Amino acid sequence: MGKRRKNNLQLTFNILPVDEKATRLAVEEYLETVRQYRQIGFVRREAAITQAYTYREHQSTNAISKQTESIAVYNVDKEAELQAKDRLLTLAMDKLSSIQREVIQRSCLDDEGEFDYISCGEMGISESSFRRIKNDAIGILARGLNVIEYTAERENDII
Repeated sequence: MGKRRKNNLQLTFNILPVDEKATRLAVEEYLETVRQYRQIGFVRREAAITQAYTYREHQSTNAISKQTESIAVYNVDKEAELQAKDRLLTLAMDKLSSIQREVIQRSCLDDEGEFDYISCGEMGISESSFRRIKNDAIGILARGLNVIEYTAERENDII
């Protein structure tokens, strides 16, 4: 693929172009995380009954293990992070049209995991329309969830 020239807006404000593939993957990963959280909840870590053996040198390292503390901190922080992601996704989904919301719900957030062509038939739209609606919805969600990925510019790009 040839090099793309920067447009005037990109030159003026030094804006990097959006990496659409990476952005799409970031949105899909976000949706999958929230889907799993909604489906099974948060799985807490638990402390082991006995410590695993770790080799120590003969001199004192003054390092202490706080296994219970680190597990408790992880459990609280991770659950709060997942709840915040769920709330943010709910707000971002409100920005979508009803058809876009249904497409994202069916293809990414439902537990059944049915194929897109089945959803197309049930919704009464063509596969190309379904893909277009889904791509538009993913673009809106990327901005709403703030997961837009930009391409890295090289020094020798054509200006």
